[in-house]
Amino acid sequence: MAEVSKIPKKLVWLDLELTGLDPEQDLILEVAAEITDFDFKTLASYEALVKQPRQQVIERIQKNTWWLDYTKNRDDFLSKLDSAKPSKQVEQELVELLREHSGDDPAILAGNSIHNDRKFIARYWPEFDLKLHYRMLDVSAWKVFMQGKYGVEFEKKNLHRAFDDIQASIAELQYYLEWFTNGSKHR
Repeated sequence: MAEVSKIPKKLVWLDLELTGLDPEQDLILEVAAEITDFDFKTLASYEALVKQPRQQVIERIQKNTWWLDYTKNRDDFLSKLDSAKPSKQVEQELVELLREHSGDDPAILAGNSIHNDRKFIARYWPEFDLKLHYRMLDVSAWKVFMQGKYGVEFEKKNLHRAFDDIQASIAELQYYLEWFTNGSKHR
């Protein structure tokens, strides 16, 4: 695990597209990462499709009803997986991305429901997991608080593509922070 005494200077926004939510049975299909500073300025980004056994992918997605939302684009997405990168290569590229942009600084993982993605990272990409700080910035925690306390809702599209989902997570957190900055106008 990365050193925890340093104050973080960067966020590693990450989103995984998966065959389901169980890291013991489901597979990583796509990853996107975006490194930003705390003003959300993009410093680097990364995207990759992750090669997985086609039949295993089809079996898993058929068991997860949310994949029905993908019906229109599912075959196109699956055909792209044929030219995807091996999982180990993706992990090494992510580790190198962190080395290049964070050095020895702790890498704070950020995103929506990032705790679940972290379970997959721990299972499938242990070397990458070791580069991450134990703390995470989970935008879904902000969502719960803003909805419950203030009735504030951020509307975002559920695109289920990793890079688009990162952009939506950043926009959502910016929306909540702006709400607090301009709170008297919104209440």
